[in-house]
Amino acid sequence: MITQYKRTILLPFLYFILVSCNSIEIFKENTEFAPYKEYKSFVITNKELGHKGFSDVYLDAIVADHIQSQLEDQGLIYERDNPELVIRYTSNEDSRQKEVYNNRYPMWGGRVWDPWMYDPRFMDQQNLVSTKNYQLMQIMVDFIDPKNDKILMQLTAVSEVTSPKDKKNKAIKSIEKIVQTYNSHVKIPRN
Repeated sequence: MITQYKRTILLPFLYFILVSCNSIEIFKENTEFAPYKEYKSFVITNKELGHKGFSDVYLDAIVADHIQSQLEDQGLIYERDNPELVIRYTSNEDSRQKEVYNNRYPMWGGRVWDPWMYDPRFMDQQNLVSTKNYQLMQIMVDFIDPKNDKILMQLTAVSEVTSPKDKKNKAIKSIEKIVQTYNSHVKIPRN
C-alpha cells in the first residue's frame, strides 16, 4: 500500500511526466476585455462565409465540425442570425527541418569495452547528423463578442506534425484543448 508520503511525491512526478509528453501548446494571445457573462449561442464565420482556415479542404471541414461539436457539447447552441459569440479560425502551416544526431553506439553508450567496437559499418563515417522534415502547425481561434465588437480571447495551438494522419489527429486535439481553455476563461464564479 502506498503511504501518504510516497503519494505526495509520486503524484507530482507523474503529473510532470504526463505534461511533458504533451506535444500541443496553447497560447492565449489577445484578450480585449474580461468575460461578463456565460455565452449561450455561437456562430463560426468560416462556415458561414466560406472562408477556409486551412489549405486542405478536408482538414478545414474537420476542424470546423469539431469546433462546432465541442462547443455544442459544452451546452452552446449554433445560431446563425443573432449569436452571442462569433468564432473564426485560421492556420499557419510552416515547413521546417531539424537536425537529428544519430548515435553511433546505440546500446552501449560510449562503448568503453566492446569487442565489436570497430564495426566496419561505422568506419569512415564522419557525418552522423541527418535532417528530419516536419511542419509547424499553428491554429488560431478568435472568440469575438459581437455586442462589444471586441475580441474576448484569441487562442493559438502550436504543434509539430510529420504526416497527414498526424496533422489530422493533432488538429483535433488542438481544438479540444482550445475549447477547454476557452471554458476555463469564460466560467464566471457564482456567489
